[in-house]
Amino acid sequence: MAASDSAPVGWIHSYESCAIGDGPGIRFAVFLQGCPLRCRFCHNPDTWRAHAGRAATVDEVMTEVRKYRSYMRFSNGGVTLTGGEPLLQPDFSAALLSSCKAEGLHTVMDTAGHAPADSVRHVLDATDIVLHDIKSIDPEQHLWLTGWPIEPVLDFARRLAELGKTMWIQHVLVPGITARDDLLERLAAFVATLPTVEQVEILPFHKLGEYKWHALGLEYALSGTPPATAEQVARATAIFEAHGLRTA
Repeated sequence: MAASDSAPVGWIHSYESCAIGDGPGIRFAVFLQGCPLRCRFCHNPDTWRAHAGRAATVDEVMTEVRKYRSYMRFSNGGVTLTGGEPLLQPDFSAALLSSCKAEGLHTVMDTAGHAPADSVRHVLDATDIVLHDIKSIDPEQHLWLTGWPIEPVLDFARRLAELGKTMWIQHVLVPGITARDDLLERLAAFVATLPTVEQVEILPFHKLGEYKWHALGLEYALSGTPPATAEQVARATAIFEAHGLRTA
């Protein structure tokens, strides 16, 4: 499929037409293909490999988006760009989000923040809320969990705050790993320094995507890890709220 510079082509993994929990309201979620992180708890490892999905233009994606516009508007929802990692396809992501904004649709981008924020300003300018995933506040643990250093992730969050960009922080609560009071206290203290954080979403670890790892011939290192309990979620919630943060 050919495309001019003004009509970038993106690599799409899948769509979810009535997504809930990927931003406010009912949303149309676009899962992009490709991710530089290798999170051990990832439930979509099939999105990791770039160019493994299908190519699509912005117009083609918008044709799908428009089918659900009434649901999004009725619920104060919109379009969420996720993956994978949208910032691996910055020009396509910016063009798609800008097209959504032009049609009056609220926009959200879910990212691990691996890229310098200033290098993707065109994406951020078209994004109403950034769902920023912080996998762990501990540098060694973050590297083990994701294969990626933590400093670019924290720098991204700091820069978003400087730019006045609204953030929802997402954190996966993994028993025996991230579900530790000392780490949660450190993370909450960091997030509390970011004035544009609207809320923190505590995501209980689950193994619903484990079958995908096996199907891809990958070793699932957390197979023996139990799902996060309601008590662990409540404990984490209390820690974040004690730092003056709203949780969801």
